[in-house]
Amino acid sequence: MASDLEQKIGYVFAAKDLLQTALTHASLRGAAQNNERLEFLGDRVLGLAVAALLFERFSEDNEGALAKRHTALVQQGALAAIAHDIGLPDAVRLSDSERGAGGARKDAILADALEAVIAAVFIDGGFAAAQGVVETLFAAQLTDDAAPPEDPKTSLQEWAQSRSLPLPVYEVTGQSGPDHAPLFRVSAKVEGFAAEEAEAPSKRAAEKMAAAHLLEKIGEKS
Repeated sequence: MASDLEQKIGYVFAAKDLLQTALTHASLRGAAQNNERLEFLGDRVLGLAVAALLFERFSEDNEGALAKRHTALVQQGALAAIAHDIGLPDAVRLSDSERGAGGARKDAILADALEAVIAAVFIDGGFAAAQGVVETLFAAQLTDDAAPPEDPKTSLQEWAQSRSLPLPVYEVTGQSGPDHAPLFRVSAKVEGFAAEEAEAPSKRAAEKMAAAHLLEKIGEKS
């Protein structure tokens, strides 16, 4: 009988222990195995599966557009969002202390668990099965009319360079929240414009949001 998670990913495991291992975080000390090795493999399987799907689906895109799509799909935040959609926060096996510290909501843990599940599918059923699961999970992001996403940090850098300005400068201006769920405040600044700030659970995410805010401000003044 297929579990709820198997139904959501569209794959039923022959070796149920593989799925169990994929869902086991390293904090669960008593477990025979954890998902770290599977996560390593899953990262590579996911990257290839997404690249192949993008290559087939967006036949008119050049290499740059395909790279933007790929980066957006496999980044930690995107994987964590999918993990939430398929119920991984409840399925992942954590120590009591890690779960109590909010581990089931951490993007890093959820993204790693999702990659481990993809690796488990690859081992259990081969690459075609893994690619089928990836296609199911990313169906909403693989619509034919979706435009290649733009990284706001890249866009801001290109805007500055096109005007012979120094590269944008990012600075962490504050940090709040508990250790297990920090919030970083980051400023983005380009010569000639006031800095814009943003807050997010990771420095990289905050930098992107600050860059996006600054691009909006620049657009208003153009």
